[in-house]
Amino acid sequence: MAERQTGTLYLVGTPIGNLEDITHRALNVLRHVEVVAAEDTRHTRKLLSHYNIHVSLTSYHEHNRETKGDYLLKLLQKGFDVALVSDAGMPGISDPGYSLVVKAIEAGIPVVPVPGPNALIAGLVVSGLPTRRFAFEGFLPHDGKARRRRLKALAGEERTMVFYESPHRLLETLKDMREILGPRPAAVARELTKKFEEVVRGDLDKLIQYFSDNRPKGEITLVVGGAEGRREEISPSREEIIHAVEGLVEKGMPKKEAIKKVAEDFAVPKREVYRAVVESRKD
Repeated sequence: MAERQTGTLYLVGTPIGNLEDITHRALNVLRHVEVVAAEDTRHTRKLLSHYNIHVSLTSYHEHNRETKGDYLLKLLQKGFDVALVSDAGMPGISDPGYSLVVKAIEAGIPVVPVPGPNALIAGLVVSGLPTRRFAFEGFLPHDGKARRRRLKALAGEERTMVFYESPHRLLETLKDMREILGPRPAAVARELTKKFEEVVRGDLDKLIQYFSDNRPKGEITLVVGGAEGRREEISPSREEIIHAVEGLVEKGMPKKEAIKKVAEDFAVPKREVYRAVVESRKD
C-alpha cells in the first residue's frame, strides 16, 4: 500500500453573522476534512450542527497556538486534511491563523483558501467612503497611550482606513480619532449581517454624539476617511492628465487605452481625459 502524502490545510471562510452566508464549497470542505480547528469550538459547533456536519473538532486560538499548531502540523504531515476556521469570516485576519499558515508553508504543506464573508470588506463597501485604496489596521492597542501613538502615526495616511473595535472601547477610540485626526468622515458598521445590523455614517463628531447617546453593542467595523488631500478627492490638473496620457503612449500603449487607464488612475470620467487630450492638440 502506497504511503499517504501530506494533508492539506484549508482556510475556510465562515459566516460573520447570518448562517446562510457560507459557500457550497466551504460546506463540502468542512464535511470531508478529518479535523476542523476552530478559534472557539462552541461557536463553530453551532455552525456545524446547523448544517448537520459531523467532524472532529479541536480548538486553535491565541493562547494555545504554539502547542496546538505543532499538533495540527503533525496531523497534516501524516496525511490528514485540516480546515482552519475563525469565529467569523476568513481565518488569518486579526486571529492566530497566520502562525499556522506559516508553519504549514515552511513544512511544505499545501495551503488552500476557501473564500467567504469578511467584516473588513463588508464594512468598507457599505461605509460610503472611497474604496479604491484602503488600509486595514485591525484592532488598535487597548492602552490609551499606545492607541493615541498609533493614531498619530496614521494621521497622514491618505487611504481610507478600516479598524475592528470592541463596543466598550468604541467611544474612547472615536474621541481619540477626533482629537488626533480631526473632523474626518467615518462610518461604524455594527453587527453586520445579523438581526440588529446597523451602519451609522457621518463625521467623527456625529458618531461621538450618537454613541454617547446610544451604547454600542456587538462586533464593530470602523471605517475612517483618509487624510485631506488624498488623491481620490483631488481633481487632477489638465496638465497632469495630458502628461500621464502622453507618458503611457510613449511607452507603447494605444491612445484609447491610455485615456481609459488615466481616467481609472485619477478616478475621473473618461470623457474628461479625452477632452483634455483633444484640447491639448488644438493648443
